[in-house]
Amino acid sequence: MANEMDAASALLDTFFASCPEMLFIAGIDGDVLHASGALRQALGAGITHGNSLSALVHAEDRADFAAAWIRLKEQTEPVLVDVRLMDAQGAYRRLTCNASRAPEGGTIHGSLRQADGERSPAEPSLKERLLDGLADSLHVVLWAIDTEGTVIYHDGKGLDATGLARGALLGKNMLELYPERDRIVLRGALAGAMAHDHNTAHGVHWESWVVPVLNERDEVDVVLGFSLDVTAVKRAQEELRTRLSQIEKQQEVIRTLSTPIIEVWNGVLTLPMIGVVDSVRTAEVMDALLARITEKQAHFAILDLTGVDMVDTKVASHLIELVAAIRLLGAEGIVAGIKPNVAQTMVALGLDLSTISTQRDLRAALSYCIRRMAPQPPQESRASVSAI
Repeated sequence: MANEMDAASALLDTFFASCPEMLFIAGIDGDVLHASGALRQALGAGITHGNSLSALVHAEDRADFAAAWIRLKEQTEPVLVDVRLMDAQGAYRRLTCNASRAPEGGTIHGSLRQADGERSPAEPSLKERLLDGLADSLHVVLWAIDTEGTVIYHDGKGLDATGLARGALLGKNMLELYPERDRIVLRGALAGAMAHDHNTAHGVHWESWVVPVLNERDEVDVVLGFSLDVTAVKRAQEELRTRLSQIEKQQEVIRTLSTPIIEVWNGVLTLPMIGVVDSVRTAEVMDALLARITEKQAHFAILDLTGVDMVDTKVASHLIELVAAIRLLGAEGIVAGIKPNVAQTMVALGLDLSTISTQRDLRAALSYCIRRMAPQPPQESRASVSAI
């Protein structure tokens, strides 16, 4: 007897494995006990042993399916119902379910077939092929949620970077999975507003387009999402910003070193200039020196040109303007250390240097400043000395 039962069970398993029709046996509570190979191929992992058949039903069809199942439990006559079930790719496909309760009452036996006007699962539409092609070729995640926020499609090569399997979020509510900021975007899409968003999820930076799809009544029927993995771009942008920040800091150090303003005496500033002096550098010198004169309340500012080998017309004009600006701040500008060739250039340019105080070198300029700052004897004392 036992051998006969084992043989019958093996025969049943063989039948379900090889049957070309989409057949199932379910418990009275709706849990799948057996599914044919054709049904498992069509509906994927959701139809495995122990899973609830109702979990694959579209949210809008669940009430009709539940009512049909109640009729199945109450009568032995077959029940026919059209229902949208989630297929192996995570999309919903309209099928016709024809089922009846077994005579002993403990199981439901049924079959599924394509509803009239629906395309066979073995013949995907052009849109479906394009969608699958995008999902398999690009680092993107394609997803869709119904009006309740339940994920009804979840696929894409971009999932490889997250550690999630394709279809891992099917049947889960996206409004419960992600933080409030993302939920605001999803709720907006469910209300009919298209969104373009950047966010971070599962350790990956995403650029997402969220598109509400309307039905014939202009109501949101489903929300589609296209999320592009931009982690590499984000990382490159951050590295570029870091490098630019470093370059700016280095340039600031170079500017500081190239225009070292030194307070050599109380009220006396000196600015040694070395190398090539161009218009840009002269403008930077002017800004820095005038700011320091105001800060230190300096009386004298010495421009030391000992290390300068060449100036052009614009630079010479800037130097004269700088000395004039120093005078307007109540200080005196002194030019020291002009080399012979630089002096010849200035004279040849026909510049008016009569208003500029010049000294032979930095030492002479410092001596000049010290003499100017030394207290002068009163006029009466000098007159008395002359009389004697």
